[in-house]
Amino acid sequence: TAIHEVMEQQTVSVAKAGITTSLNCRTTVLAAANPVFGRYNPYKSPVENIDLPAALLSRFDLLFLLLDIVECDKDKMLALHVTRVHSNYEQQESDAAQDANRLGGNDEEADPLGLGFKPFDHKFMRNYIQKARTFEPLVDDALMSDIADAYVSIRDDEKRDGIEAKKSYTTPRTLLALVRLSQAHARSRFSNKVERQDFDEAMRLMKASKESVELGAPAKRGQNPIDLVYEIISDLSRRSENDGWVDMAHVVSMA
Repeated sequence: TAIHEVMEQQTVSVAKAGITTSLNCRTTVLAAANPVFGRYNPYKSPVENIDLPAALLSRFDLLFLLLDIVECDKDKMLALHVTRVHSNYEQQESDAAQDANRLGGNDEEADPLGLGFKPFDHKFMRNYIQKARTFEPLVDDALMSDIADAYVSIRDDEKRDGIEAKKSYTTPRTLLALVRLSQAHARSRFSNKVERQDFDEAMRLMKASKESVELGAPAKRGQNPIDLVYEIISDLSRRSENDGWVDMAHVVSMA
């Protein structure tokens, strides 16, 4: 595919109107894909569900799985939000403008979306990104061994757990992804040196990505139902923000 050349060689080949050339392409690729059959099959790997070549999918540093899980409370909140936007949006805009004028502010200082904070505008973000891209952080010698040990540990854990049961696996590209994520976090701090906090954040993102993919994969067919429910509850409790409490509807949907 065309995107494969972009991610593998950082070039784009153009052959149109008698012009044949190859252009440099150095950018971040953010992609979204739907399941090939319209609904995600938890018994298949992301490669089989998305129907993209494994060589291409492995070039993405992070993969996050977003499942449409049936939950009455969240479904009702979403439905109410959609209907409210279509029925009362213009009135909300008018009320927000009146409140801003009454407080002596303008539309930019108001909070029409109810975020609870004032987001940065596009000018600030452009300047911030432009400044961050001027930094080229390097990995400290003391941190190189830690990154290598973390990569070896991930590979060893997958080997002990059984790689056949995993929906994702660690390759040398994962090591490069850890380095790139650490450098990106260092750039966000306007630093020319990758420190421990940058590596820890890269490991957190990598772990969250793998947990996202594995969480959508139920246990093998024919497994004891008690073991299946226990694994699901354990995974959900680790990711829960309510002191380990999980929603029963979520467990039933995953099982």
